[in-house]
Amino acid sequence: MNGSGRWSLKTIARMAEVIGSSNAAESTAVRRPIWPSVLRWIPTSAEEISTAERRLLSLVKTPYVQEHVNIGSGPPGSTVRWFRSSSDQPRFINTVTFDSKENSPTLVMVHGYGASHGFFFRNFDTLASRFRVVAIDQLGWGGSSRPDFKCKSTEETEAWFIDSFEEWRKAKNLSNFILLGHSFGGYVAAQYALKHPEHVQHLILVGPVGFSSETEHKSEWLTKFRASWKGVILNHLWESNFTPQTVIRGLGRWGPGMVRKYTSARFGSHSIGDILTEEESSLLTDYVYHTLAAKASGELCLKYIFSFGAFTRKPLLHSVADWKVPTTFIYGHQDWVNYRGAVDARKDMKVPCEIIRVPQAGHFVFIDNPSGFHSAVFHACRRFFTQNHGDQELPEGLTSA
Repeated sequence: MNGSGRWSLKTIARMAEVIGSSNAAESTAVRRPIWPSVLRWIPTSAEEISTAERRLLSLVKTPYVQEHVNIGSGPPGSTVRWFRSSSDQPRFINTVTFDSKENSPTLVMVHGYGASHGFFFRNFDTLASRFRVVAIDQLGWGGSSRPDFKCKSTEETEAWFIDSFEEWRKAKNLSNFILLGHSFGGYVAAQYALKHPEHVQHLILVGPVGFSSETEHKSEWLTKFRASWKGVILNHLWESNFTPQTVIRGLGRWGPGMVRKYTSARFGSHSIGDILTEEESSLLTDYVYHTLAAKASGELCLKYIFSFGAFTRKPLLHSVADWKVPTTFIYGHQDWVNYRGAVDARKDMKVPCEIIRVPQAGHFVFIDNPSGFHSAVFHACRRFFTQNHGDQELPEGLTSA
């Protein structure tokens, strides 16, 4: 993202990094695929998503419990379209909960667009040393249920994520938790905290998208590009819900190779911070492929949340004056999301707000610089650990904005 808050078309073309699964079963049952993987055009399945998740989390030393949390088929009286899927089977949210010390504050982690909870694999051990860590796959992504996406508006799309998260919270009997969301997950976390502030003790937004709109950042270049034949085609693809995952599925058996090239470059040869080990790269690649290639569901939110360009249709900047939860923003120094969106938001916020920047890190700050990210999170939550939190200085290496 450039200084004006606009995504570049190059970034849109690489959407797999922008905001960041065969058909996952509607029920919790896992069925073994009939055809061997090598013979299937899209070599994935619900079973392989689960296996890839277990293998990636084998890198984590802290014991954890994985569960499919039943969120029902919809709240009583709901008119939201996702509750009127072609199937009336209960939905579930894939959840992992890590062992923690007694009376530790609860930290709920929400992934970004095109990602899943496994993206936090480098963080679970350290965070679990001070928190009760609970991480989820949002509805329609990762190992969670993938209902048919029936939303037809921004409001319905937001309800898809916010209401399903609230049903999950009820099923888990959680309250008074710290809510952390990355990228698009930050957008969802902010909207959830706005609607249900009574459950959120502190909000941590990591490289959050959603603070700018097209009307606030008009671009003569973008207007001209939209009028060109290339712009017309790309705009049509956008409005047709052509996603990065569509490309992965279209490549069929060659999809895993494309994902491997991306993860090897982004977190290897072109890494901004700590390079993945060969084992980490291999396990993450396998996990990413299977979660991307499964049935399209939550990914189809894209055109309803963002317009072509991609600007937020309902910017968070318009609601920050109503926020009731103390908020911390965390950005990598090289994050394509401009931290100045948070600076603008802070001007209108009536709750405590701080902005922390982490060096040697891009959009995936928690992968690029895990230690810096952990320091930022611990600093943001210092009031939960000590009574003298107000006088603590920002950890060395981190900067404030």
